[in-house]
Amino acid sequence: MAFSTRGSAISSRLDGFRRFARSSGLGAACAIFLLLVAGVAVFADRLAPYDPLRADYDAVRKPPGPQHWLGTDHLGRDTLSRLVYGARITLLVALSSVLLGDSVGFLWGLSSGYLGRRFDLVSQRLVEVLLSFPALILAILLLTGLGAGVHTVVIAIAVTRVPLSTRVIRSVVLSIKELAYIDAARAIGAAPLRIMPHHVAPQCLSPLLVVVSLNLGAAIFAESALSFLGVGVPPPAPSWGNMLGGVLAEAFRPPWWLVVFPGVAITLTIMAANLLGDSLRDFLDPRLKGALGGELARARRPVGRLMRRVAPTAS
Repeated sequence: MAFSTRGSAISSRLDGFRRFARSSGLGAACAIFLLLVAGVAVFADRLAPYDPLRADYDAVRKPPGPQHWLGTDHLGRDTLSRLVYGARITLLVALSSVLLGDSVGFLWGLSSGYLGRRFDLVSQRLVEVLLSFPALILAILLLTGLGAGVHTVVIAIAVTRVPLSTRVIRSVVLSIKELAYIDAARAIGAAPLRIMPHHVAPQCLSPLLVVVSLNLGAAIFAESALSFLGVGVPPPAPSWGNMLGGVLAEAFRPPWWLVVFPGVAITLTIMAANLLGDSLRDFLDPRLKGALGGELARARRPVGRLMRRVAPTAS
């Protein structure tokens, strides 16, 4: 019985991914690419050909070749190995900060949108204060007070992700709490602490999934930018931003392979996360589906009238 339940759950998820792939092939390709990057990060120990921290002064700044496929840096460390291990640190920081920030934003937006009144007024003014700071500047200010370290980088990036998720979830809750079934739950005496988790929160999961995918790209960019500026993940731990920042600080005109490969990894991962978020938004938003269906129906009407006119003539 348990195996059949698991099999049906897996098959339903596969069917959902097939429908998503049919509606957006680009979004499915981006999801597969992100899964591959996550697999590289998980199995970095087995995939990296060298120790990413081991310096080899006999192989300093060697260009890509058969021994070092992506070349070496100014200390003789293998670029491919550092790129593989850098995916682990970059994704770990980005995912942790997004999960922390969006969880806080989800609860904050849910409470603010449903409770309303003075709590909503005060909380949204605080959100506006956070939004008034550029995300990177706010993260640098937080890191200045918290100090260097992976955990402080996660907290700093998470704080910058909270306002967007709060605003999105609050706007969804404001439209949901006016529906008839919410009024019915209030009429039978259900308390807000029962209505919010059981009736309102499940309707916010689809928008939250879109926000998480969009915030993932922003978090990867924030981690890379902070590490590039020297206030992010402290060296010698390899991250994609550290790889760029270290080589540019060491030489004014660094070898091209030390800039291109980390830059391409950052660009492709951020682009895949953003495109996946856009595809999920189009796939999960029923209003877009309704608008698209209406446009298709309006486009079919002239064709239908024309076919009805032509049919008697042809007969």
